[in-house]
Amino acid sequence: MNIPANNPEEYISKIPEERIPYFKKLRQTILDNIPDGFEEQMSYGMIGYVVPKSIYPKGYHCDTSLPLPFVNIASQKNFIALYHSGIYASPEIHNWFVAEYPKHCKRKLDMGKSCIRFKKPEEIPFELVAQLMQKMTIHEWIDLYENNVSR
Repeated sequence: MNIPANNPEEYISKIPEERIPYFKKLRQTILDNIPDGFEEQMSYGMIGYVVPKSIYPKGYHCDTSLPLPFVNIASQKNFIALYHSGIYASPEIHNWFVAEYPKHCKRKLDMGKSCIRFKKPEEIPFELVAQLMQKMTIHEWIDLYENNVSR
């Protein structure tokens, strides 16, 4: 579901009303816990948290005019999505998250390679998301990206 928006506030104003409080809390959880250096911006039609070009001028290898993405959040048709590149690129973070999730949520984990789908917004494990955001610094992400993801 593509929601055209120029900034995060406009994006949030366009999502289904019943999701807004949970989406705002998810956004604030990320902002409160993501390590220094990442910037919030609209990215790929979602709210994104990226490595700014001032820190990593090479940008994203798929389109070097864009900053390196790290995390995105989106309101999709049937769920709220959290896309976390560190989960995709780091087996340690992936395994940690999969092991921790049942301790924070009764619902079965619904996850793709980097996408965590929250079909019941009221059950988003915000404390676990906060811990996930703290797992990787901007420089650790750049190093992991350069070693494992970029061409």
